Amino acid sequence: MSNPAWGMNTRMIHSALNLDSQSGAISQSVIPAVAYAFPDVETAAAVVSGEKPGIYYGRYGNPTVRILEQKIAEMEGGEDSVGLSSGMAAISSALLAVLQQGDHVVVTKDVYGGTYSFLTSLAPRFGISFDFVDCTNLHAIKAAIQPNTKAIYIETPSNPRLTVLDIQAISKISQAYSIPLIVDNTFMSPCLQNPLLLGADLVVHSATKYLNGHGDVLAGFVVGNKTYTQFIRKKIAGDLGQNLNAWEAYLILRGLKTMGLRVQQHCNSAQLVAEYLESHPAIENVFYPGLQSHPQHLLAKEQMRGMGGIVSFEVAGGIEEGKRFINKLKLAMISFSLGDPETLVQHPATMTHAAILPEERLKFGITDGLIRLSVGLEDPQDIIADLKQALLVEARIHV
Repeated sequence: MSNPAWGMNTRMIHSALNLDSQSGAISQSVIPAVAYAFPDVETAAAVVSGEKPGIYYGRYGNPTVRILEQKIAEMEGGEDSVGLSSGMAAISSALLAVLQQGDHVVVTKDVYGGTYSFLTSLAPRFGISFDFVDCTNLHAIKAAIQPNTKAIYIETPSNPRLTVLDIQAISKISQAYSIPLIVDNTFMSPCLQNPLLLGADLVVHSATKYLNGHGDVLAGFVVGNKTYTQFIRKKIAGDLGQNLNAWEAYLILRGLKTMGLRVQQHCNSAQLVAEYLESHPAIENVFYPGLQSHPQHLLAKEQMRGMGGIVSFEVAGGIEEGKRFINKLKLAMISFSLGDPETLVQHPATMTHAAILPEERLKFGITDGLIRLSVGLEDPQDIIADLKQALLVEARIHV
């Protein structure tokens, strides 16, 4: 365990640091084993039953992954965490850990398209029902809770509108009804927000994004108490085969060492980009918690230690002008992901949130002209210059 007096950057480097006992190597060993040997049958049986700690088969754990799980748990202030094969594996596993046939879940209406797809297409096959609710309205959350409601699920800031939800206030509602609160913390990372410390019960991450930070890993995490994480490890990740492999765990361990520096740069540049876009005549709306115009700006300052690296906005002229703008970008690349060193741009209505019906997208505030920009680690003046040249045509049309 690390020193509790250490700052976040120090703990990200030193927590769960496991030096090789023979070589003294500082870098974490990659152990891609599937099977593990035991000295006798009794020990093997004890490990399988959980009476003794240990790993017995690759689907149920891995030494390299375990080091990473301990580090993530410490970063989020959780008792334990479980590593999974993708962010969607984390989201679906967290939901299935607390829900079963006949249960109902209250879900924020500002939700990632993959989460929406799981809830609308697969959850009903498990007999799970749901309601999408405006979770900025605490009364609406309470009104949506039914006798069979067994969880509240939110993400904050939301994807892609950057709506900020009051985790502490919502956690008080979940506690009053004795139901777990699950928070998707992907956009913030443990550097900027710790939902468990604000009252949440489970935190999910797409480690594909800021935790790894280099665009070369698919992974996810669920963080919480050991009752939840052990159930996910044994009955969901293990039995359904959603486990994280050793090599990708190693890459995330390497990425975490620089996450503090990376996230700070993402935040600094995103603030400059958001301010530039808000001042541009061809931009109708900018959604970024760091702007005073953001409806939850004050809440964001209280709840978050930084405003993140995602900026969403609407180009005047709707979808056609938005497409023209995206296609004119030269530095920023059109891509689905976020949190990479490269600046990435995407059109939610036809990309990440395409699974949501058009009329439903509008209810969630996802207009056809909305654009999401994942601000990268390039020099911010170069990112802004790229936006400027792409907006020249739109500015001439709409001024």
